[in-house]
Amino acid sequence: MLTDRTAVIYGAGAIGAATARVFAREGARVFLAGRTPARLDAVAQGIAAEGGTVATAQLDVHDQQAVERHAAQVASTEGGIDIVMNAVSVPHDQGTGLADLSVEAFLQPIDGFLRMLFITSKAVAPHMGHERPGVILTLSEPGAKLTAPGILGHGVSAAGKEAFSRLLAAELAASNIRVVGIRPHAIIDAPAAGSYTGALFEQFAAAGGRSVQGFLTEELAQGTLLKRLPTLSEVAEMAAFLASDRAGSITGTVVNLSAGALVD
Repeated sequence: MLTDRTAVIYGAGAIGAATARVFAREGARVFLAGRTPARLDAVAQGIAAEGGTVATAQLDVHDQQAVERHAAQVASTEGGIDIVMNAVSVPHDQGTGLADLSVEAFLQPIDGFLRMLFITSKAVAPHMGHERPGVILTLSEPGAKLTAPGILGHGVSAAGKEAFSRLLAAELAASNIRVVGIRPHAIIDAPAAGSYTGALFEQFAAAGGRSVQGFLTEELAQGTLLKRLPTLSEVAEMAAFLASDRAGSITGTVVNLSAGALVD
């Protein structure tokens, strides 16, 4: 689906790594950027072993000048950028109510996620679109729609990411750049793949005397219509489809990949 496309993926964590592998399998030239060289190298070695094309760069997505330099370098080498996905995670608090929540903890995911989305989008947009259609993919969570206690910062940041994606689509449509959000729920196999969500959910699992996997399958999955959680493979395959010409009319929206998470 992505033959001869140039794809930049920020973040080599569980989702970024899975998406990079699928993009490469589908024929894209993948440029993977993140802060941890060992993680980048591990993903790149796996892709290369399967015959894919990948290059890595150590990069902090909150460093605007570094992100702009990297995007310009990729575009100079490839003649432009076709696909961008931001899969960088921002550790944040879940479970703390207003009375005990500090303003710093509240703002951490809001500032962290939205700042990097702005920086990366601003860096890549000049190198995308026009006669060479571009696609920017973003990630959010069901917290964007939930009415639940203990997720003030998380929920506001998720809603902000979806609003940013929708409004960015309006900004970039004239340049032939699509912007699509993906809203997975907690991903069932992400903790085993090294995701920070393992530590995040550990506190909830321990409170109920369960393992993290038990908490995911016995509690979170039960809040979905399908009574299961999405997998890394499902998220990555959907990202590849949305980045392809097969989804060429989709923009300014969020794809619900949460297995039907029930929201108020």
